[in-house]
Amino acid sequence: MVETIIPIKGAVTYQLTLDPTVWIFDDRKLDLTTYFITEKVEEDNEKYLRDMGAHWSREIMEGAVFPPTLKTERKFDRKGMLTGTFGMNLNPFLINAQVNEGATEVVLECSTNEEYSFSIEEASTLILKFSQDGQPLLGDGPVHILFADGSNIDHPIKNVTAIRVQ
Repeated sequence: MVETIIPIKGAVTYQLTLDPTVWIFDDRKLDLTTYFITEKVEEDNEKYLRDMGAHWSREIMEGAVFPPTLKTERKFDRKGMLTGTFGMNLNPFLINAQVNEGATEVVLECSTNEEYSFSIEEASTLILKFSQDGQPLLGDGPVHILFADGSNIDHPIKNVTAIRVQ
């Protein structure tokens, strides 16, 4: 049986343990069936700031308006969760672990005794694929590592057991 917990260790302030089996419920998950084929649209930072300023001003003038509870409850797409292929960006986990200032690389340790090294910048773009057609990656998982451009989608890095920052 494959171990499903992946530690982030090494030159970090906080050593984390990642459990990909619970990511199916995480709002940050990426739908990999469409992720690499849809056009990436960069958000215009100036427009975002302008819109947020207008929203803030409206709340000050009119007061915050909260919708009824039933309208705000998140509805899960059960069929999509049972049949989808999903991944998570590695970057939020590296941010939470707080990579030490002197660290220069992230090494992926695999159960096959292989290691893959990436600069901190490269590693922050990696995607952790955790589900294929609604099933966890138990045989050669618990995650497959994909590059942000999808160039290794047919040959991902498999059997990852740990993420070491050095």
